[in-house]
Amino acid sequence: MDILIRADASVEIGSGHVMRCLTIAEAMKKKGHQVTFFMEVLPGDLTSVVEGKGYPVVRNMQSTDICIIDHYQIDEEWEKYICPHVKKIVVIDDLANRRHECDVLIDQNVVPNFESRYDLLVPNDCKKLLGPNYLIMRDEFIAVRVKQRERTGEIKNLLVFMGGTDPTNETMKVLKALKKTNHSFEVIHVVVGNGNVHKEEIRTICAIQHYEYHCQIDYMAKLMNEVDFSIGAGGSTTWERCYVGLPSSSTIVADNQITATETAAKLGAVINLGWHEDVSVESYMNLLHSLPKRKEELLSISQKGLSLTESQGEPNAWISYILELRS
Repeated sequence: MDILIRADASVEIGSGHVMRCLTIAEAMKKKGHQVTFFMEVLPGDLTSVVEGKGYPVVRNMQSTDICIIDHYQIDEEWEKYICPHVKKIVVIDDLANRRHECDVLIDQNVVPNFESRYDLLVPNDCKKLLGPNYLIMRDEFIAVRVKQRERTGEIKNLLVFMGGTDPTNETMKVLKALKKTNHSFEVIHVVVGNGNVHKEEIRTICAIQHYEYHCQIDYMAKLMNEVDFSIGAGGSTTWERCYVGLPSSSTIVADNQITATETAAKLGAVINLGWHEDVSVESYMNLLHSLPKRKEELLSISQKGLSLTESQGEPNAWISYILELRS
């Protein structure tokens, strides 16, 4: 079966859509299917990353069995346009702000009314896969969850990852906060993506401060299992941290992260630092200073994250629904 994935990445868009779709591509490839990516040429588009994983990248629509779309700028207009060229359409969304013409819709987020908010936005016969039972998780995260280590609430090792592109430069704020804070972390891991325009400056600071620097890695789950707390951004990585029981903070760096981050915080699964413009170096300093006093709270955040992401069936249950479309 031929599968075409329509997703974009850029300095402005970020890397989340393409990285999420690479997880889908790997799952489909293991089942013996041919996967191609349809991506626009954009600054920081991750074409080299996708091709490095062995997937061809095209710049125009082509006929296919299934088209998987993960793109905030695409709605029913384009989906209807491609109908003559595809047999089935799968849409991945988390905004619920536009209509779709699709056979399957996936939204893994826990937000208010998540079970009903697409009722008027998709065809009546569309299969809706909604909520944490349909988390899109790489195999490395599934393996770590099975053998996750016991957490104590003590913070010895820290992870800083503000998304692949970090468009608001939160990583630099955190690095400045760390320099001003009399912290006692044994190891500090700083992760950036290839699309981070400040990555070389961050690399230099990490070398001077003796932090562990990582760029465009494929072992994030391993790091998350090794550390005790993560300073991160909103978005899909919030659920990855929850999935492995890693207590964390989230800074909201894009409009589409607001609802999910606020909901996760209300449920006790993350510390919400708020909108990035309101989060300063001092905000991160206050967070760092407070961590040693929040042992019980951090344990609760870890347990709540695990509970929220507990699947009622096999992990990546969405795979079977996509494969059923071949008939």
